[in-house]
Amino acid sequence: MPPLRSILLFGAPGTGKGTQGKLLAQVPGFHHVATGDLFRALDKSSVLGKQFADLSARGELVPDGLTVELFRQSMEQRERDGRYLPRAQLLLLDGIPRSAGQATALAGMIEVLGILHLICPNEDEMVQRMRRRALREGRTDDADERVIRRRFDVYRAETRPVLDCFPASLVHEIGAVGSPATVLARVLTAAAPLLDASFPNPLD
Repeated sequence: MPPLRSILLFGAPGTGKGTQGKLLAQVPGFHHVATGDLFRALDKSSVLGKQFADLSARGELVPDGLTVELFRQSMEQRERDGRYLPRAQLLLLDGIPRSAGQATALAGMIEVLGILHLICPNEDEMVQRMRRRALREGRTDDADERVIRRRFDVYRAETRPVLDCFPASLVHEIGAVGSPATVLARVLTAAAPLLDASFPNPLD
């Protein structure tokens, strides 16, 4: 299978990657994949489900091998059942790769066309965003501020360096402060040309 054409939704916890991914997924030509959702959908009584719950409760990342394998299985299933059309849709990857090791493991699996780097300079604001989301969605991993702060530490140490694995020319820095609609307009300014260049004769 040829590498899957992809855009990375990148940024620190709380910058709105999931929100923007879900909004962009409503635009024909984009297919959103959030690895956090894949893990949360696991059977909580399974070995992997228990492992994810334990790591998430500590604000730590799932091991690279497990993350890449879950992603691979999910993409194969999505293509088989017709939810994902690789010849007509760009992948919006939210939460993968989260480490340099994952970026290396995915090198032959995805073709990164652009990186949408969502930026919010105020960490306290992002913490409050995540606590509000925890209340709305019942996400216990985001309810404890100590765990949230730990996630920022992990992001700076393990995930932020992923940007160095790709050419700087692929990175589009996007302000994440503002309403979802305002941020979406900025995101589309960067993402729409990538979609048009990839599929100049769309099916829809």
